[in-house]
Amino acid sequence: MRTSTRTLLAAALVLGVAAGPATVPAFATGPAAVSRTAAPSLDTVMSAAIAGLPRADATAALVRVGGTEGSWQGSSGVHDLESGAPADPAARFRAGSVTKVFTAATVLQLAAEGRIDLDRPARSYLPELIPGRYATVTVRQLLNHTHGIPAPDLAVGTTVEEWYANRFRVHTPEAMVRSATAKPREFRPGTRQHYLNIGYTIAGLLVERVTGDTFERQVERRILRPLGLRNTYLPGTAAGITGPYNHGYQTMRLDDGTRGLRDVSVWRATDGWAAGDLVSTTADLERFVRALFAGRVVRGPLLEEMFTLPRVADLGSGDPAAYSAGLSMKRLGGREVWGKTGGRWGYNTAVASTRDGARTLVYSVNSTDAKGQDMNPTALNVMVAAYGLPD
Repeated sequence: MRTSTRTLLAAALVLGVAAGPATVPAFATGPAAVSRTAAPSLDTVMSAAIAGLPRADATAALVRVGGTEGSWQGSSGVHDLESGAPADPAARFRAGSVTKVFTAATVLQLAAEGRIDLDRPARSYLPELIPGRYATVTVRQLLNHTHGIPAPDLAVGTTVEEWYANRFRVHTPEAMVRSATAKPREFRPGTRQHYLNIGYTIAGLLVERVTGDTFERQVERRILRPLGLRNTYLPGTAAGITGPYNHGYQTMRLDDGTRGLRDVSVWRATDGWAAGDLVSTTADLERFVRALFAGRVVRGPLLEEMFTLPRVADLGSGDPAAYSAGLSMKRLGGREVWGKTGGRWGYNTAVASTRDGARTLVYSVNSTDAKGQDMNPTALNVMVAAYGLPD
């Protein structure tokens, strides 16, 4: 049995990575990957998924599989291309949109405390930032991407080379919200879903408004410290990664006019902020996922917000909505898998779990085209190895 590239990449798309047509890696279509009867060991399939690094698509990979069905940890590739030293399995990395899970959890904690009302218009909290045309957008719609607010204009260019030239530019959340809300809405709030960062930028500002504290300190106080996530932090305007990290590389045009890999590890992530600037490790993210799915981060009925998909269609594809508050869902290997992926230049990250915690997955892949249209082949290998093929 063989599975189409489109089907495989659709699975990746709903976990939060923008993907398009690509060649399915041999691992994803070979007998060990597609057989419904053969049962290779977890070590066999996961080791195969990250074998052979560094190569053109990725320079390193760090993976942790956990849960009641068994655990596995592994790494492949190099710390940096210059030294060729082995990748550090405990290294920090940029987690991109996995940040949204932390932001959603923080907002839902505040909702549980009665400090934020999910059904209340976001404008009632931030009247000076959100204009009347978006007066009906609720906090819940910010979190599940049904708000209809378009993306802001960041004015940094359209190519990776232009983005790289502006990598130290600071984008403030207020300016991003003003840019986005100055435009006409994409659709009537609550009628479609469009996955964008801007809802989480506004959510971060809501956290600051109702607590009188910074977003960063609230995440640290509510999630990082209670769970002991000592290697996870929100960098603010810092461009570098604090502590040990495996270097990230991006394919682009170099100064001599040729195409090659450039080290993009040092890069401000202020355009992501509450939607995408988290730095973490696979061990920390695994601990977070276990706690989240066990109900130890968001407690009680509000946890269901993270496992409830809105009953609307995706704006672009017309498919049923795939994103909840902070997470998304896809059926893989015959069961529901909930998770989130993220991409920053040089890094792709994912967290995922079955609802019962039987199998969790965390990976960081140092992708050389982390924000490209195709899903990274190594990341796709890891996903299929951990959960099986899409239904």
